[in-house]
Amino acid sequence: MSRLFSPLTIKDITFRNRIAVSPMCQYSSEDGFTNDWHLVHLGSRAVGGAGLVVVEATAVSPEGRITPDDVGIWKEEHVENLKRITSFLEAEGAVPGVQLAHAGRKASHTSPWKGGAPIAPSEENGWQTVAPSAVPFTPDEPVPTALDEAGIRKVIHDFRVAAQRALAAGFQVIEIHAAHGYLLHAFYSPLSNRRTDAYGGSFENRVRLLMEVTEAVQEVWPETHPLFVRISATDWTEGGWTGEDSVELSKLLKAKGVDLIDCSTGGNVPNASIPVGPLYQTTYAEKIRKEAGIMTGAVGMITTSAEAEAIIADGKADLVLLAREMLRDPYFPLHAALELGADVPWPVQYQRAKPRR
Repeated sequence: MSRLFSPLTIKDITFRNRIAVSPMCQYSSEDGFTNDWHLVHLGSRAVGGAGLVVVEATAVSPEGRITPDDVGIWKEEHVENLKRITSFLEAEGAVPGVQLAHAGRKASHTSPWKGGAPIAPSEENGWQTVAPSAVPFTPDEPVPTALDEAGIRKVIHDFRVAAQRALAAGFQVIEIHAAHGYLLHAFYSPLSNRRTDAYGGSFENRVRLLMEVTEAVQEVWPETHPLFVRISATDWTEGGWTGEDSVELSKLLKAKGVDLIDCSTGGNVPNASIPVGPLYQTTYAEKIRKEAGIMTGAVGMITTSAEAEAIIADGKADLVLLAREMLRDPYFPLHAALELGADVPWPVQYQRAKPRR
């Protein structure tokens, strides 16, 4: 029996298999609203058999967007369109999830196919970015504003209210985005946090904002629903965040009631030496799972059914999150099931196309 296609139950939610669609920005929104593109993009992955489909990094505030084209959840009006998506995902057998995000100092950029350049606050569609310290991501970018106490309280409030809206929209999983150099990662990494107050300096101080955001989300998120946190398990840079730091953080998050750590890496240093290759981040999922005793998700250049199966079967992670491979093949789970000999039902509309063994 394929382990990849065994169900996974976390709290009261059961995923039909261990394959998740990783949150991937589409840069196709206007004023934060999802639209037909998002419905078809995400819906096709549910039809394709994924157990969990996670909506892209969804901004908890306008200033938390990476680009003006990002999806948002900072106002009540966003909920209706999101509900259309979650209803379809659930009807097709997938668990709907959402990644709540704040881009921090990496906000206010144009979308990738528009150049990906920073937009200064004085320019059209630009805004003032915020960060733990007034240190830009690259020297040629506008300097972010170091968050004061009121700004920190606002970030925590924004995540809490976003979680309430996520519940109203029908999501069953929330993932807090604390990776890739965005705001929460920038706080816990010593490379970007140069504060001397209660949110800087020591490990305990640098992880404080993430812990407080987690607590705020938990105040409004049902205990029956899973809560994930995506981290960058290493900065890939000397003097930065390490795998050992990630184990200690994961222990703290587990104690808080977080269910799964989604183990990505990097993103906080523009020229980090990252050994990109097949399964290059899976070792961190395995390390954190074993040393912190918490469920993990593996992500990063997982492209074949054999790779995904081995990750689960060998106990390296509990969930496999696929990104680019899901862009190449929305029906990866159905095809993987055939390759692995798993008996997985196809949508009734597609039954006549199912290959016969």
